[in-house]
Amino acid sequence: MQNLFPDIRKLFRFYYDGFRDMSAWGRKVWIVIIIKLFIIFAILRLFFFHDFLHNKYDNDKQRSKYVLEQLTNSTNVND
Repeated sequence: MQNLFPDIRKLFRFYYDGFRDMSAWGRKVWIVIIIKLFIIFAILRLFFFHDFLHNKYDNDKQRSKYVLEQLTNSTNVND
């Protein structure tokens, strides 16, 4: 456990120096990547992945029962 903090500092320093010395083209690429990740995880989740179980069921017991029924449903769609 004593070596954990120096290792974390080394890892942080490695990435800090790498991003600091990055070219302008590399920084633009990382900005595009960060924007895409934001769109994927924030915007799309809000509009397309609503919380179905939270809206349909009132408590955790009902939600878990529904999920269990769906996972153990004996009817196979592919048959």
